[in-house]
Amino acid sequence: MEIINQLVLAGAALILLAILASALSYRIGMPLLLVFLAVGMLAGEDGPGGFVFNDAGIAYSIGSVALAVILLSGGLHTRAESFRAGLKPALVLATVGVLLTCLVTGAIAAWVLGFGLLEGMLVGAVASSTDAAAVFALLHAKGLALKERVSATLEIESGSNDPMAVILTVALLELILSGRGTPGWETLGMFAMQMGGGLVAGLGGGRLLVWLTHRLRLERGMYPMLILAGGLVLYALTTVLGGSGYLAIYLAGVVVGNRSPREVGSIAEVHSGLAWLAQLAVFLMLGLLATPSDLVDHAPAAMAIALVMIFLARPLAVWLCLLPFHFPWREQLFIAWVGLRGAVPIILALFPLLAGVPEAKIILDMAFFVVLVSLTLQGWTIPALARRLRLEVPPPVAADERIEFALPSGGHLLLGFHLAPDTHAVGRVATDLDLPGTARPVAILRDGATLAPEAASALAAGDRLYVLTREEDSASLGELLSREMAPPYLEKRQFYGDFVLRGDAALADLTAQYGLPLPADAHAMTLAEFLASRLKRAAVAGDRHRLGDLEFVVREIADGRIARVGLRIPTHRQGDSGAPPAAS
Repeated sequence: MEIINQLVLAGAALILLAILASALSYRIGMPLLLVFLAVGMLAGEDGPGGFVFNDAGIAYSIGSVALAVILLSGGLHTRAESFRAGLKPALVLATVGVLLTCLVTGAIAAWVLGFGLLEGMLVGAVASSTDAAAVFALLHAKGLALKERVSATLEIESGSNDPMAVILTVALLELILSGRGTPGWETLGMFAMQMGGGLVAGLGGGRLLVWLTHRLRLERGMYPMLILAGGLVLYALTTVLGGSGYLAIYLAGVVVGNRSPREVGSIAEVHSGLAWLAQLAVFLMLGLLATPSDLVDHAPAAMAIALVMIFLARPLAVWLCLLPFHFPWREQLFIAWVGLRGAVPIILALFPLLAGVPEAKIILDMAFFVVLVSLTLQGWTIPALARRLRLEVPPPVAADERIEFALPSGGHLLLGFHLAPDTHAVGRVATDLDLPGTARPVAILRDGATLAPEAASALAAGDRLYVLTREEDSASLGELLSREMAPPYLEKRQFYGDFVLRGDAALADLTAQYGLPLPADAHAMTLAEFLASRLKRAAVAGDRHRLGDLEFVVREIADGRIARVGLRIPTHRQGDSGAPPAAS
């Protein structure tokens, strides 16, 4: 019993130390996952902690389950609308992109390490997939809000590219161990089974979990556990049957998160915490598994491989894969840079170790070094690069309180807003507010008293206003009732312009009103149709098109169509007021 208490003490102390160290990371911009990995390495055999942990089997088991939990949470927080903008390019990156990265990196690794071609390709396969834990954590760090096309592509890619990396790793291991030189048709069958099995199991299992949450009467705190247990059962069963458990649990999370099961808010909140715990645990464990002295011995070769992957293999794969989708070069560059490596390459590097491949220890060291370089070089620079490339968009203004109701008629919310002095609603009567859709004020909390909106006087700073609404109107409510906390360069009027236009407005009328040139092929087009024809891709908020001296900026998408557009003067022409010229 004493040894168990000691292990609990050591594990809890490590987790507490990593959480405390994370506070420092926020001050200096250091990626949290790098903090967790560093704490594990300091506690390991070469660090002050001196703890020896070298059991590859335990590391693989814990890492696999932790990744499943992280992917489930990532799916729960992925909105279905994101698939419109990012599904196709993400799937190409998750398959062809992983293969191209493996081939380029593997060829260089074979030359640098003096390996055979198959062993070099195994190094490339292990490090070929981006990591969902790293991508989800860093893309949402510090409130970073990116153009939906970019964030959706990266998140869906990272959540679905593990099957391809696993297939490549297993296929190359079989070739090395059997002495064969080329893969057979069974490799293609394995790919179809992994992807197809994961797809069917994920979509079907997700629907089953939603059905269970509606049918079972449980304590409120049990619903998140039901989703967790069901997701892990789905992951394990799919893996045993030959499909991709990672893809299955990610898609199940997407289905559950978008079909409004009972207690969906509580489910998402609990799983967000579980995902952080899983990320913390897996990176601490992988840090313990690392031997820094071995990494130093292989540092030159590992650095060469890491730099080839970051500056050659990933950018080349992204450029080729995104050619058919007309991504602007800025978005391609950012997607190439956010090819973050994390826990997945290290876990895949345990495969050769468990299989007894002679070069397995070197491959594991290469994977560790690539992850360290990726999290340090790429992870540390993501927010700055997003701003430099102008890929940030104004973050959504959220309510201070949010309660979700799962009703047969659709998702309804009770939103609570703490009214700041500069909020638009202050000084107006709640019942006179022009609220979007079917939104209705239901209560006002003032000085400890609850007031009915009909009986209350004008809203004052410090009031807490509660509004019953539907999900689709929550963003508009946030703009009306919340205080914007975005930096000046993301302030909505600065970003979108002072004037808001409807997407169904006739382009000919707008060009006449603002003195803009009317393209010959656009006389009968609406503004939305014109922008869609010029963008040549699925539009997202933040997309821009210049016409004459003014710029149209997509502001809102509804049902896959451009609903609202901002009109602004480009920055280098804009005067002090920021207002467009008077209508002609």
